[in-house]
Amino acid sequence: MILSHQKQFSKAVREFERLIRHFHQAEQEDRRIDLVEREVLGLLLRIGFELLESYIARCGDGDEGETLPQDDHVVRRLESLRNRRYVSIFGEHRFERCVYARREGQKIERVPVDERLGLPEREFSYVLQDWLQRFCIKESFDEACTSLETLLGLRVSVRSAEQMNQHVAQQAEAFRLQQPPPNPNEEQELLVYANDCKGVPMRRPLEERIRRGPRRVKGEKANKKQMACVGAAYSVAPFVRTPDDILEEVFRKESAANRPKPQNKRMWGEMTRLHEGEPLSGKTLVFAQQALDLHARDPQRTKTVICLMDGEKALRVEQHEWLPRAIGVLDIWHVLERLWLVAHCFHREGSKDAAKFVEDRLRALLEGKVGYVIGYFRRLLASGANRLSAAQRRTINAAVIYFENNRHYMKYDEYLAAGYPIGSGVAEGACRHVVKDRLELTGMRWTVRGAQSVLHLRAIYINDDWETFQSCYIKTEQTRLYGKAAA
Repeated sequence: MILSHQKQFSKAVREFERLIRHFHQAEQEDRRIDLVEREVLGLLLRIGFELLESYIARCGDGDEGETLPQDDHVVRRLESLRNRRYVSIFGEHRFERCVYARREGQKIERVPVDERLGLPEREFSYVLQDWLQRFCIKESFDEACTSLETLLGLRVSVRSAEQMNQHVAQQAEAFRLQQPPPNPNEEQELLVYANDCKGVPMRRPLEERIRRGPRRVKGEKANKKQMACVGAAYSVAPFVRTPDDILEEVFRKESAANRPKPQNKRMWGEMTRLHEGEPLSGKTLVFAQQALDLHARDPQRTKTVICLMDGEKALRVEQHEWLPRAIGVLDIWHVLERLWLVAHCFHREGSKDAAKFVEDRLRALLEGKVGYVIGYFRRLLASGANRLSAAQRRTINAAVIYFENNRHYMKYDEYLAAGYPIGSGVAEGACRHVVKDRLELTGMRWTVRGAQSVLHLRAIYINDDWETFQSCYIKTEQTRLYGKAAA
């Protein structure tokens, strides 16, 4: 085996000499620099491949005698060598090694070569998993595999990329629970928790596809969606404003220059899924994580806690269960959507009259006059009974019900005076970054497990925890496989 190791190393040396000759030839021929760049990369990958082959060969076949101790028993060397495939960023490596078990046909318990090299559980190297999954959480699995092939000339199947994604994501929840709270010196007075939901297009179960056939029946939608709940947490300094400040921002796009920036932002994304045969709500999972985050950030209960959401009743129920001391605030942007819908029942879309209608009603709400706006809409319903269509009446009535149900969370005059945020832009951005920009790409359909894996890893990446997570993932797997932490 020493000879094999030297032989492989010699190959790497020859490849390096070839690289030097190739570079000198490029100088003589005055080649364009990007062509030289591509050629050099290809040769460097070849050198890397031969060096890894040499590194593997130096371990030999792992024969450490007929028997080896294993916990409270002894394992024996099996008669035949077993093949191992290892795919690195440089290419595919195959080698044979000795394995140990209690007897032939039983579970293999020791593989000295694997232990010495610290091989991963699956055939893909940790570096390759890291690089490919960085692509997978940003673009489709097929595009991710194509990107990797373009860079390294190495093709990984889409199925392998999906399975890798789900395997790596298995450690995401444990990693999240181990994360320390932010440095208290970096935290601000207000702790804000924002939540929103976003639909994820799902694959139809196989039984349903077989039963219904390839064509959809009349009225059947092309795909079913299941809601993913996305939560965000951050701290921010109080920022006192007036109704005029908000109107300037909404209608004149004049953002305040001295607006404080959110600190230590964290995001989560959860699907509703089965746990021990029972459905576990994604909303419950997100709020439970926010409750843990709140306890870690504010153990002495000294900070003001804000919970920003839309008017969905299920979210408020979860808030009262998990964040009972939080001050509930109805997101002003969802309120604006309702105002625009009502305005367009009376004024043309894009008209100045529609904008004036919304601005006047928004000013009233910001001044704490929720009852006045509700009464105004009811008078519109009564006075316009003959000239409003059924659809318009439903729109206005829905706005009345929405404001009535949420008026407890619409004390905007008090919120502004206290410096509380009233818009959940962070949650909206989280829905876009965590869900929409990846899970709603054209033509995508997901299983619950597949969507959840991408959500977990994408949240880790967006939270700037990717490098830490990769180290934790490798350390945990190495400890489980070989009883030792990775170096």
